[in-house]
Amino acid sequence: MVLSASSSSSLFTLLSFNHSMASTSFFNFTLSPSYSYPPHLPPHQRITKPLLSSSLFNPSPPSLPSINHLSNPTRIAYPLLHFHSAPKLISHVRAQKEYSGGGGEQSESRVTDATYQEEFSWSSVIFPFLFPALGGLLFGYDIGATSGATISLQSPELSGITWFNLSAVQLGLVVSGSLYGALFGSLLAYAIADFLGRKRQLITAALLYLLGGAITAYAPELGVLLAGRLLYGLGIGLAMHGAPLYIAETCPSQIRGTLVSLKELFIVLGILLGYFVGSFQISTVGGWRFMYGFSAPLAILMGLGMWALPPSPRWLLLRAVQGKGSFQDLKEKAISSLSKLRGRPPGDKESERQIEETLVSMKSSYADQESEGSFLEVFQGPNLKAFIIGGGLVLFQQITGQPSVLYYAGSILQSAGFSAASDATKVSVIIGVFKLLMTWIAVLKVDDLGRRPLLIAGVSGIALSLVLLSAYYKFLGGFPVVAVAALLLYVGSYQISFGPISWLMVSEVFPLRTRGRGISLAVLTNFASNAVVTFAFSPLKELLGAENLFLLFGAIALVSLLFIVLSVPETKGLSLEEIESKILN
Repeated sequence: MVLSASSSSSLFTLLSFNHSMASTSFFNFTLSPSYSYPPHLPPHQRITKPLLSSSLFNPSPPSLPSINHLSNPTRIAYPLLHFHSAPKLISHVRAQKEYSGGGGEQSESRVTDATYQEEFSWSSVIFPFLFPALGGLLFGYDIGATSGATISLQSPELSGITWFNLSAVQLGLVVSGSLYGALFGSLLAYAIADFLGRKRQLITAALLYLLGGAITAYAPELGVLLAGRLLYGLGIGLAMHGAPLYIAETCPSQIRGTLVSLKELFIVLGILLGYFVGSFQISTVGGWRFMYGFSAPLAILMGLGMWALPPSPRWLLLRAVQGKGSFQDLKEKAISSLSKLRGRPPGDKESERQIEETLVSMKSSYADQESEGSFLEVFQGPNLKAFIIGGGLVLFQQITGQPSVLYYAGSILQSAGFSAASDATKVSVIIGVFKLLMTWIAVLKVDDLGRRPLLIAGVSGIALSLVLLSAYYKFLGGFPVVAVAALLLYVGSYQISFGPISWLMVSEVFPLRTRGRGISLAVLTNFASNAVVTFAFSPLKELLGAENLFLLFGAIALVSLLFIVLSVPETKGLSLEEIESKILN
């Protein structure tokens, strides 16, 4: 099928929706043990950082022979949600940048890091990751499905309705209805997320996905269809807030980056799924109804899966420390939840010990603070620093021009002689597959290379690609290979940097006390800036032309690169508590 140029342009405008949203960590609180060192032990052999241990701890690993000389070490906090199979001791020395609380100053220090990490089985983290990640997949699916649904909806022959002749404003409302809903959902999450908890928030999101998809699919008129789009968007706002929280608080810290980036992969998979469903139903009468309705069974699966999962133990403990219920009941629920998440017998001693030690750490952390912060606390002190880091990343994620680049993708590929580019759906699939490939690279490397290297390299590639695109439209029009290379460089660079890493950083940097509200503000910032870029694109294109528009976005990309170099810390390998103490305070 060959689509008109206007249809192709509309399709790529749809891609302005941000599909780069995911993780926090889990319960990894530690007590500061007091060791009794024998006088003959040299200072350089003494451990300078708490050693994480368990009853399976081997007191004399080859890499730390001096531990044999320790006499009666205090029992040390076990990482609360680490795995329970055979342990290993990993000792390494690293240079850690410590970011002070003011002025972005930083100092280098050599830190001896003797970190206990259990070996783990992926089977214990599959379901606590999979069902929240379906919230991201359904977000991506809406982007992909809408691209085909708007074409079907406006066809006199294939729409199956009498009100197919939509105005530009009406079509814009259909396309952006879920975006408006996501904005409202972000505001809603700020107010009720800490009250509902991560599990109930995701169940609510699944219900909104189900209602929104079903109402849109069976809409007898435009007003009902728009109501369904708004409800679906509310589900997006809640899911994009709750999913990274739940995943992070129930996953091992050593694979936190991998799982958050894998959530981005689910969003891209959702986009591709939407494209494929659209391509199969585009020639069917009333096909737009099936495209939107296909999300309903996925939403049911998400809701049932979240219903079967336990609440986040960290959230339960936070409620206990804040006095939001019976302390003993919340503590027992946290023990039961942890046991279930790790596949242990109900109320096992190991889970009980971990909960006890974590409670001691949390009480110590919040002893001098009010049980609940003020509404504006997220804009004060360390919380403000976290918001500048997280909010800045998701803001630059949107204003570096991703919608504009994708808008021109079809014409760029056509100029290079790709016949498939005449079909907007096929172009979308081509780009979607490439996104999937590059996101997979980020998944594999984020916990090895770290966050900062991927961000710096990726954003540098984005800036270079935008300059190349500007040059193509200004004076290199006879060399379409330049435009194709720039397009692929942009998409690939985005998917290894701003795509997955922005939301990984957002989920990591906010302190536990304000994490729910902080992430909701970051989601709000993302969707609001998305809306601004989407609506400002057409007037800017008319005013500046493609060449100057890409040059403007290239300049913004350079500013964002400077922001990353100066303000964004490295969080690889750090627990959430270490991030809070070393980077924010």
